[in-house]
Amino acid sequence: MVDTKTPGDKKLSVPSKTLSLKPRVETGTVRQSFSHGRSKQVVVEKRGKRRIDGSPEPQAEIAKPAPAAPAPSRRAPPPAQPRNSGSGVVLRTLTEDERSARASALADAKVREVEERRQAEEEAQRRAVREAAERAEREAAEARRKAEEERHRHEEEAKRKAETEAKKRFGEGEQPASAPRPATVAPAAPAPRPGAPAARPGTTTTARPGTTTARPGTTTQRPAGPAGRAPAVAAGPDEDEGPRQIRRGPGGAARPAPPPKTTHKPGPQKERGRLTVVTAFNADDVRERSIASFRRRTQRLKGHASNEPKEKLIREVIIPEAITIQELANRMSERAVDVIRMLMKQGAMHKITDVIDADTAQLIAEELGHTVKRVAASDVEEGLFDQVDDSSDTETRSPVVTVMGHVDHGKTSLLDALRHANVVSGEAGGITQHIGAYQVLSPESGKKITFIDTPGHAAFTAMRARGAKVTDIVVLVVAADDGVMPQTVEAINHAKAARVPIIVAINKIDKPDAKPERVRTELLQHEVQVESFGGEVVDVEVSAKNKTNLDKLLEMIALQAELLDLKTNSERPAEGTVIEAKLDRGRGPVATVLVQRGTLRVGDIIVAGAEMGRVRALISDQGETVQEAGPSVPVEVLGFNGPPEAGDRLAVVENEARARQVTSYRAHQKRENAAASISGMRGSLEQMMSQLKTAGRKEFPLIIKADVQGSLEAILGSLEKLGTDEVAARILHAGVGGISESDVTLAEGFNAAIIGFSVRANKEAAAAAKRNGIEIRYYNIIYDLVDDVKKAMSGLLAPTLRETMLGNAAILEIFNISKVGKVAGCRVTDGTVERGANVRLIRDNVVVHEGKLSTLKRFKDEVKEVQAGQECGMAFENYHDMRAGDVIECYRVETIQRSL
Repeated sequence: MVDTKTPGDKKLSVPSKTLSLKPRVETGTVRQSFSHGRSKQVVVEKRGKRRIDGSPEPQAEIAKPAPAAPAPSRRAPPPAQPRNSGSGVVLRTLTEDERSARASALADAKVREVEERRQAEEEAQRRAVREAAERAEREAAEARRKAEEERHRHEEEAKRKAETEAKKRFGEGEQPASAPRPATVAPAAPAPRPGAPAARPGTTTTARPGTTTARPGTTTQRPAGPAGRAPAVAAGPDEDEGPRQIRRGPGGAARPAPPPKTTHKPGPQKERGRLTVVTAFNADDVRERSIASFRRRTQRLKGHASNEPKEKLIREVIIPEAITIQELANRMSERAVDVIRMLMKQGAMHKITDVIDADTAQLIAEELGHTVKRVAASDVEEGLFDQVDDSSDTETRSPVVTVMGHVDHGKTSLLDALRHANVVSGEAGGITQHIGAYQVLSPESGKKITFIDTPGHAAFTAMRARGAKVTDIVVLVVAADDGVMPQTVEAINHAKAARVPIIVAINKIDKPDAKPERVRTELLQHEVQVESFGGEVVDVEVSAKNKTNLDKLLEMIALQAELLDLKTNSERPAEGTVIEAKLDRGRGPVATVLVQRGTLRVGDIIVAGAEMGRVRALISDQGETVQEAGPSVPVEVLGFNGPPEAGDRLAVVENEARARQVTSYRAHQKRENAAASISGMRGSLEQMMSQLKTAGRKEFPLIIKADVQGSLEAILGSLEKLGTDEVAARILHAGVGGISESDVTLAEGFNAAIIGFSVRANKEAAAAAKRNGIEIRYYNIIYDLVDDVKKAMSGLLAPTLRETMLGNAAILEIFNISKVGKVAGCRVTDGTVERGANVRLIRDNVVVHEGKLSTLKRFKDEVKEVQAGQECGMAFENYHDMRAGDVIECYRVETIQRSL
């Protein structure tokens, strides 16, 4: 410390060392000794605890409380003024505030230290109490165990003593030397030395004369040898003591043999077992045998085998249509090797990854004792349709009426008269080429009737079949001036197949040449007997043009609907049928759906065929947006991922996961069917011969785009019928919607034509088609489309060659002319001979040569033809082997273009 003086003659103590935060470290060296005389010098550091000046060293004993720190003095030294020391360092005295701050900090540190000491003492006291309680508990447990062992030992001794007394009392004479000597009571074992390990529970180390204690619960008696000496018996592996000999002295008294001399120093014996962290911490506890060890020892004593057969697990095995051997073994909890072995017994060699059918898998599973549950991929569709309604929740619904008949018999005009609309004006060519669904309000009953209008053209058979499937009543429209036609007969067959009642509407009775009686008579040929002829079929004479008897027709429909008693449940999830589907450029995929059961609402998740979606909007037949559609209501549905197929059944599912399962399964089935039809799988011999016949036919590539699915279906069916064994239409792509650039690119790759039915190409597609020279044909009437494709396919047919006989000539003489060759002098026997015509040289009724006539001369002049009875000279092209007596046959070949 350096003493300085202030102007007030006051002394100030200044530390002579620099203040720092370095820890207090004491270093030293220690020499470490290793085996084989090796050693090493090690530096040891001792770090002291940081202390505040004036605080005492921490006490070694925790139990002794440290003295309280003296309270700081309230009187502070007077402030000192800085002065210049002799070394040039300016020393400054502490101010009153600084001294009070340091004093308060020092006091706070001492208070914290006192509190920490107090807490440490309390923790030490709690630890001591806890350890004392644990020690007392361990000692009590050890005392109980020893008392139990002592009780067992006394019981054993009493039992042995009773046996010995009984043998002495009932024994006869002395026992032979070879007989086992009776057990005697052994003296109590001496108390163990201090520090010696306690005996393992459940074992006995006391040796008795003539007996050896084995495992717990068993006693083994060994016969004494000659001279009353018992053989040496080694302790078992579960005993704590080593081998011990038992000797007998004079008079048969047993005395223990002297212990063997050992070289190790006496001391506490080493405990058996591995030293682990648990044993290290529980060194004071008595180590006992574990439950698992005791069970193993019991099983070993009882002779139980460790490899006992496990209990057979009987499982319910779910088997799909095809399953691998590995998967089947996993589901049965069996080894795959066992499954393969069973298949080998049946004569089938398989690998673990091979796929077997469901029947084979079921046989194997049942043979192994399991129960089988067969499932199929089509099970995902279970519960979608045809669920039975509760009879108490049903209500009456509107009838669905399909209008069918021959083309141009007035079906759409009759519906327009009923709806007070004009749909006919919007149809190209004045014929219906789309299927439509409308609702009409009956003026008599006030109930709605749903009408489905079908096209009458021969190409739209599939549309008429769909209309007949979803209908309740069929209205057969027949023109009174035309009678029964082919599509009328087809409509009758569809109605009979659907088993629905027929109402005959005889239309166009306003025409002067109308003959309704002729229509009724012609219907009799097709087993349709009207009421006026004593049958059950209702007939009404109507006129769509003059709106005659329309109310009577509606009345007959309502009466027939009452007889059918049409009821359904409107509160269940909706089911329906897709009547038509198209791809609208602004609205996306649009499907015309007839709801048959339940109610379809906006937001429902729907599935139709291989397409799914969520209902975004519902549009009625009047073009109005509605929130829901009940039974027998036709609506346009927006929200499908893609346009479904016409005729697909629609259903509402509970969530998107179920919808994805159903659509993925249907899409997979659709791809498989398409691949099977393209690849041409092996079939019967007749199918193979037909494939060989059509292998070399020419193909007319086409890309077809239509406005709706029904029209596309009709076009494809018509073009398929045009094909023959020599030429056929090859449809590269067929879809719904406008013509796009991808269609043009596909057509360019295959040099195909693009046909658009009631659709147009967008601007980019039209420009690409013009640039690449691709022809795009637009049609609105299916007649024109089919006729043009038929003409184009006819151009691919090979023309027919037809021979026309001109005449014959006989060779009279052969002349050799220089620079020309051989010339035949001939006489025309019949017909004419023309220059340049085809000729055959016949010798002895055998055709020798076929070629063309190069020279035809009469006298010295070239002529075009020579008539019969005249002589001429003829020469052949590139042939000179002509002889007198040969016959020349002259003919013309005509090419005739074929057509389909």
